[in-house]
Amino acid sequence: MTEQTTEERPGIAAAIVVRDGAVLMVRRRVAEGQLSWQFPAGEIEQGESPEQAAVRETFEEVGMTVTALKLLGERVHPKTGRSMSYVACAVESGAPYVADEEELAEVTWVQHPQIPEYVPYGLFAPVQAYLDAALIR
Repeated sequence: MTEQTTEERPGIAAAIVVRDGAVLMVRRRVAEGQLSWQFPAGEIEQGESPEQAAVRETFEEVGMTVTALKLLGERVHPKTGRSMSYVACAVESGAPYVADEEELAEVTWVQHPQIPEYVPYGLFAPVQAYLDAALIR
């Protein structure tokens, strides 16, 4: 019997999409532990960069075309044990909707003061710093 380690599983790319003073969040149909609301995200495919995966996953999950701006940071997620890459993205076109009905239940724009209601356990520090700068004016 072989155990699967984090290294053998593909990493996850999360898109941090900001528009009009809010960040895009999605609610999964099946929560991963405490993770119900999160950023559009999915596995990085073979030969794909985290930035490419974040752009692709955003389109697949919520039907929006985005451009990757920069990689905000990487870590092993404390709740899931998965290798995570967080990518700041800008909206090119489209309005978000539940495009992947098997995975998602809901999509919403979250204002900065509301983030703790959606993510009560706190955000990864580089993501929080980016959102603090992008959403508070």
